[in-house]
Amino acid sequence: MSTPTPDGQPAARPYPLLASDPPKIGDYWIDARLAAAPSGVAYVAHDQVNTSAIVILLSEGAAEDAAARDRFAGLVNQLHIDTVLARGGHGQDDGRLAGRFRPDTDDPAVGDDLPNTAWVALAYDATAASAAEARRILDDVALVGVPTQGRPSGPDYRLHWIDRARPGIAKLWPLPWPGRHDRAGWGSILASWLLMVLLCLLAILIAILLFQQAPLQQPPPPVPTSGSPSATASASPSPSSGSSSPSPQSASPSPTSVGSPTPNSRL
Repeated sequence: MSTPTPDGQPAARPYPLLASDPPKIGDYWIDARLAAAPSGVAYVAHDQVNTSAIVILLSEGAAEDAAARDRFAGLVNQLHIDTVLARGGHGQDDGRLAGRFRPDTDDPAVGDDLPNTAWVALAYDATAASAAEARRILDDVALVGVPTQGRPSGPDYRLHWIDRARPGIAKLWPLPWPGRHDRAGWGSILASWLLMVLLCLLAILIAILLFQQAPLQQPPPPVPTSGSPSATASASPSPSSGSSSPSPQSASPSPTSVGSPTPNSRL
């Protein structure tokens, strides 16, 4: 049994968040779940000045269906102007309460096949009546309770996206640090860029120091081949070298000493 509020009305009963729930939608931080349906999820949230609100986010299936987005926009436009705090997403900038639309100008652009998920922030007084109002909006988007049109003569009508009940995409940009669930400020982005530049300069300095400490190596002499002129020249000794091998002139006898006797031999 829920605890009553100070004015005597029964209080709403929130539920814990799931891993698929976004940490933030628009300018509202998500605190707990309030109601869930195939058409979307209603959250208890607060803004930067700690104002409580009910944030209704369409599911993936409903966000991609143009008819479901139009039904959601029509339901929001029928509410009291003081009830609607803000609204955003694809197809929510038209109608009677278009002035409550908040564009996400700092979010990354997406293609037509992935539109921004429609959402609305409603005033929240922690009563069960506000939770019931959020549940009614979700049921009307999913056509729950719509009376049968005509005479039934076939299978029951079923929305094609009714099984895709996962919460729609709620983008955070700039991206947060790992383990954080809030947006990263521009100071954090600048610090990350400076850290990356410092690491690159440090890597370049280490590479320069490693190459400077390496010893210089002389290239090896060329290996001569057997048929090259350089190999022949290196194989025959040069005349100026101090070789002990006799020259061709000293090794062969002269003609005079072999064919004719010397004057001393005649005597």
